[in-house]
Amino acid sequence: MATTGKRILKQLYAQTVAGTPLTSADLAAFGVSADLAVHYVRSGWLHRLARGVFVRTGEEPNLHASLRLLERTIPGFHVGGKTALDWYGVRHYVAQQEQLHLYGANAVKLPTWFTERFPAEYHRKRLFTEPTEKPLHVAALEGREGAPLVSAPERAMLELLSEVGVRQPLQEAKELMESAYNLRAEVLQELLKRCTNVKTVRLCLQLGRASSLPWAQKLDAAELPTGSARPWVARSSDGLLVLKP
Repeated sequence: MATTGKRILKQLYAQTVAGTPLTSADLAAFGVSADLAVHYVRSGWLHRLARGVFVRTGEEPNLHASLRLLERTIPGFHVGGKTALDWYGVRHYVAQQEQLHLYGANAVKLPTWFTERFPAEYHRKRLFTEPTEKPLHVAALEGREGAPLVSAPERAMLELLSEVGVRQPLQEAKELMESAYNLRAEVLQELLKRCTNVKTVRLCLQLGRASSLPWAQKLDAAELPTGSARPWVARSSDGLLVLKP
């Protein structure tokens, strides 16, 4: 390998974290041309995960670093719903290999190199009236630099409730909500006011009140989009779901 190539490779290894997937653009920022990337792959210094995506040879992609890469390509991408709740310690059932619940504003297919390593379910959701590129109450996990974007517990709960009757069992949602007694009423109020799904708003109010959760008593239902005066009715695997205003 030419001296320049060795110098660039040394710099690349020194300035990247183990397990970080690198795109062709990332490599170009280090001075690695497409031809040089091919040379590194053939020489065993880089491993090609997919077209235009690489990782240092001998390393598996790190989950958090992989999520950060997807954030760059999918508008509004973040960890949410049941996965976010689990990361905050709100859990009931423990699956042997729980799927990641990931959310974004556009309909996309997650890359195979990612799903082969991290079983995941992607939800295209526009559950709230909000800027696509800056979802409400989504931030880096625990405020850590380099951590993936994750829904706050209040948003994660509403994302979970939005799936009830579709892919989320009602009973599990009830039990998870009972474990989330310390949700912030002011954050829920803000999110519910911007929620575009009547079922989610009504379900949150109904389950919260039924379990006498402290935050539920502080919500002002008169300000929330609960829909018409008629009951919301849907049939699901749980049976008939009836939600009153």
